[in-house]
Amino acid sequence: MMLKFDIDGFIDTECDRCGNTLTLKLWDEFHLIVKMVDDPEVLNETEEDPDIYYISKHESHLKLADWIYDFINLSIPVQKTCGEDKKGGSLCNQEVLEKLKQMEVDSKKEENPVWKGLEQFKNLE
Repeated sequence: MMLKFDIDGFIDTECDRCGNTLTLKLWDEFHLIVKMVDDPEVLNETEEDPDIYYISKHESHLKLADWIYDFINLSIPVQKTCGEDKKGGSLCNQEVLEKLKQMEVDSKKEENPVWKGLEQFKNLE
């Protein structure tokens, strides 16, 4: 059997950069080949192709919930950002971005007393 999964829908998540709420459109397509054999456990352990799965010749049902869950998770982008406007400017929350820049500058200025004694170990080889 060759199974085809079309993942299509929307997910509500947060921007990785500024924390704004985002609604992302998901769309992806996955294929899975299911083969009926006498000894599926052994073949599933040795199969290197993740798109091939073996079941017993005597099976009458196939549980797809775990695959669908995995396919949905694989459809979600690794980096989720607000994107850009028509002029190429960021749609992220500008107040948050400014605060992040300020925090980065402040962290470079201040020395953390927790690390003060460890400076002596920086250039050991």
